[in-house]
Amino acid sequence: MPFPNIDPIAFAIGPFALRWYALAYLFGVILGAGYGYLLLRNERLWYRGTPPFPAKDIWDFAFWAMLSIVIGGRTGYVLFYNLPYYLQNPLEIINTLDGGMSYHGGMVGLMLAAILFTRYKGGYWLSSLDLLGAVATIGIFLGRIANFINAELYGAPTDLPWGVIFPTDPLQVPRHPSQLYEAALEGLLLFLIIRVATHVFYGLRKPGLVAGIFAIGYALSRIFVETIRLPDEQLGYLYGGWLTMGQVLSLPILLGGVILVVYALTRPTNKLRA
Repeated sequence: MPFPNIDPIAFAIGPFALRWYALAYLFGVILGAGYGYLLLRNERLWYRGTPPFPAKDIWDFAFWAMLSIVIGGRTGYVLFYNLPYYLQNPLEIINTLDGGMSYHGGMVGLMLAAILFTRYKGGYWLSSLDLLGAVATIGIFLGRIANFINAELYGAPTDLPWGVIFPTDPLQVPRHPSQLYEAALEGLLLFLIIRVATHVFYGLRKPGLVAGIFAIGYALSRIFVETIRLPDEQLGYLYGGWLTMGQVLSLPILLGGVILVVYALTRPTNKLRA
């Protein structure tokens, strides 16, 4: 099927152009903060009725979140995806107009910001990671839709009826819309799973559980989709031609998620401390 005629630029005023990619980050934070506000306000969801910080403070944290996602995402991309190029062109490190962001790097930056912000507010840092796990899927969903609009990060050739011919593809053959697969798995499906965990099984009452579920779900989804998504051109396949950088970076997230789930389910809650 042909690629839908969607301009990567949402709107332009003179020389100023705003891309859907940037809007995805912006609205990912805004909508995530809005959903986070609802979770924080519902104190019965949390361990001992105590969320990591007051609901009204989520808008202060949203500023921290935006900075940490951009800084962490860009740093991760530079270090893991194209370091030789940026060592030769250091000024290009701050040029994010053409993308070049790492979800893994953004995730690490966001985790550090949440821990520091929560410690500053006197809350329990592990519960703040649960909060991130509950809301991060919103931003991931929007970000993957923006990747599709940009016609980037597409998959291998396919004969399936929903294969898309991307305008940026030099071969002009139908390919897996891997961005939409990730939006569905890492975004929508994982959001629904975590929603059940938080509101049916009250997973936020066991600090670390929701963060662990998110980490496991994200890592497994990413590892699976990377089997059909083309690797970054400058890296190619790693370790004998069967692993991608995205899969390599997802493995420690998967391990960390398993550790968090085991910890949350086995550690007596009366021993938890801020």
